[in-house]
Amino acid sequence: MKIFEQIESEVQSYARSFPRVFNKAQGEFLYDEDGNRYLDFLAGAGTLNYGHNNPLFKEKLLEYIHADGITHGLDLHTKAKGEFLEVFNEKILKPRGLDYVMQFTGPTGTNAVEAALKLARNVTGRENVISFTNGFHGVTMGALAATGNSHHRGAAGVSLSGVSRMPFDGYLGDDIDTTVYLDKVLSDSSSGIDKPAAVIVETVQGEGGINVASVSWLQQLEKVCRKHEVLLIVDDIQAGCGRTGTYFSFEEAGIKPDIVTLSKSLGGYGLPFAVVLFRPELDQWKPGEHNGTFRGNNFAFVTASAAIDHYWADDVFASDIQRKGSYIKERLEGFVEEYGDGNFSTRGRGMFQGINCVSGELADKITTRAFQKGLIIETSGADDQVIKLFCPLVISMENLAAGIDILESAIREVCAKEDSFPEQKKYFDQVSLAS
Repeated sequence: MKIFEQIESEVQSYARSFPRVFNKAQGEFLYDEDGNRYLDFLAGAGTLNYGHNNPLFKEKLLEYIHADGITHGLDLHTKAKGEFLEVFNEKILKPRGLDYVMQFTGPTGTNAVEAALKLARNVTGRENVISFTNGFHGVTMGALAATGNSHHRGAAGVSLSGVSRMPFDGYLGDDIDTTVYLDKVLSDSSSGIDKPAAVIVETVQGEGGINVASVSWLQQLEKVCRKHEVLLIVDDIQAGCGRTGTYFSFEEAGIKPDIVTLSKSLGGYGLPFAVVLFRPELDQWKPGEHNGTFRGNNFAFVTASAAIDHYWADDVFASDIQRKGSYIKERLEGFVEEYGDGNFSTRGRGMFQGINCVSGELADKITTRAFQKGLIIETSGADDQVIKLFCPLVISMENLAAGIDILESAIREVCAKEDSFPEQKKYFDQVSLAS
């Protein structure tokens, strides 16, 4: 560990929660240098939906490398890129009735968000963008301006502009549809909210605490955007590629965003890869107007094509995700009934679920204990109060159950030592302006 302490920047984060030197991974397991095995319920923050070193993808990648396939080609046409475009169009877009062109950006999710925001502003001629409370879209300047988290925003060093924040679904309480508020301010020329180029939204806010937008809210959001001629961007970087039970997280709502950003598990093998999908009439870029040295990763094209060919040619994989999601939901609901004196709650959709422990300190104790027992699992939310289950989608039912058993054991042990638990209070039931 000494070399990391000597040379690596203090900015590292996950390494602090899981202080081991890892050197091997397969499927849903990680191994450290001492040979200890850990069930991985972090999965590269959603980058490894298909597990570590998926053997199907590995074989295709090795064949490509041995054949001296193109490693780096800027935005040149390559066989690997062409095959990916073909399989994505035929097996993802067409079956869902989606007509999009694809832009290859820099290799990370925030690169895709930057391109999406830039495109929306250029096409509409407007600057303002609407984002939502607790949203997370990346840490480069444009994406960071649309991000709510003060920890990340505070590191910018400059003012972050060009974005107006609106309340996400449920932020003002269960009985208030916040899309009505959005419609109102966009309808009122004196609201102080400039007509936006776009609205950017996550259907499930991962870093924000696994906050789920309801189907009806998403449908109303789309209607508001259409009414005011505002582009709708769905940031599907973390919730997409099957995490919620369908390839795109917005499918259940039946909406058709103008622009979609994808990254993380798009490449299948954990290889950096990000794209922006958008309606053809929005494709008003001039050649080279938005570029980057690493736009398009040929290794990722190979493994992404293999992922779609194998897992998304029919509905079998999606059905399996939904079945596992139902199991996770049942187990977690059992936890909140048994532990936390009624103060814990569940949240999420598909295999994107978690437990709100109310207290970040308590959630940290639980995940730390779980790691000691061989489970890698993280927290999210403004105060890191939500324990986030994010295992590979391909995990076996046996290992899924084993990981949740470890989590339950950690919860039981930590809760047994607590004298009391913080209550989950609804803001509007307790707020008072009295001094």
